Amino acid sequence: MVTKNTKKTKEIILLNVSGPDKPGQTASLTNILMQYDINILDIGQSVIHDDLNLGILFEVPEEAGSSPILKDILFKAYELGVNVRFTPIPAERYADWVAHQGKPRYIVTIISHKLKAGHLAKVTSIIAEQGLNIDAISRLSGRTPIDDVEPQSKAVVEISVRGIPSDLKKMKSDFMRISSESSLDIAFQEDNVFRRNRRLICFDMDSTLIQTEVIDELARYAGVGDEVSAITASAMRGEIDFRQSFLKRISLLKGLDESVMKQIAENLPITDGAERLFKTLKRYGYRTAILSGGFTYFGNYLKNKLDIDYVFANELEIVNGKLTGNNVGDIVDGARKAEILKLLAFKEDIHLEQVIAVGDGSNDLPMLQLAGLGIAFHAKPKVQESAQHSISAGGLDSILYFLGFRDRDINQ
Repeated sequence: MVTKNTKKTKEIILLNVSGPDKPGQTASLTNILMQYDINILDIGQSVIHDDLNLGILFEVPEEAGSSPILKDILFKAYELGVNVRFTPIPAERYADWVAHQGKPRYIVTIISHKLKAGHLAKVTSIIAEQGLNIDAISRLSGRTPIDDVEPQSKAVVEISVRGIPSDLKKMKSDFMRISSESSLDIAFQEDNVFRRNRRLICFDMDSTLIQTEVIDELARYAGVGDEVSAITASAMRGEIDFRQSFLKRISLLKGLDESVMKQIAENLPITDGAERLFKTLKRYGYRTAILSGGFTYFGNYLKNKLDIDYVFANELEIVNGKLTGNNVGDIVDGARKAEILKLLAFKEDIHLEQVIAVGDGSNDLPMLQLAGLGIAFHAKPKVQESAQHSISAGGLDSILYFLGFRDRDINQ
């Protein structure tokens, strides 16, 4: 006697809902599912320009059957004025989907003045070439008016992707090329617990927090501007040792009056976006630090102006109101910046992955490479190539979007 297998195969259905967005629509539809004791396997919802897109993947109980459920949803959809589509999902396909849930996830952030279709086309093409799958796309910036766009306005999109890049180095290179060609900034970060829990941000000062090299300003007043600028540029390009160049440059400042420092400090050109960045970081409890190969006098001025927590920089020796051309204490070079970053992380009781470092010169590379998130800011080509991430088009407040902030969080 042959016994037939009467075990019923579980039904899995994907419900897609689209139409004008109104309050209570999701509640109305899920209330119907509740009546049948439905097990929801996955759900996602987005609203684009007041247009609802809702997806619910659910399992039909064996004792229920899908027909009455689908009928009730169709009636409710008609009442709500939305469109629905039902797609049966084979159990094998669902099992395969579940098996892929362990794949790494990444976040791609695109920042531009205006987001062009070409920007998205180029970035998403690179994502596809690397074998990555896009799970979600969301807008971090506020709604952009068509006319009279402010010069400071930004269009920011965050893309969540899943998978393992086939060639991480090439992908980074491709993103850098697009950034250069299209005047936008792109960040590619692993979406892990550390990304969502950064706590300390360490900044270089000269040509990062301020749009000048203070030592060049001091040299101009001392009448040795051209000579010092040439040494500074060479050091930032990594052509000569920072320590050697530093001692050589400050020796040329011998005899400069101390009052010049106050005059320069009061006229420092603060980098675009700095005040917006620091106000937001302070509001949400981040700790901030200046780690600079520049001078403590100017670092302390910025500390007071921007409400920065720590300043570590070089101390110029002053005797009888005049610069002696010497330095007091240890020189803060690239290695020292990395060492201080580690000490601050220890002091704040956080993991190095929770630290962000921002700088522009070759002497910033040790701390950029040590931090969980290293950002080359309007940096020299050598630094951009070696850093994890770069900002070349936007201001310092672009960092907030790398952290996942939305304009509504920033502008409260």
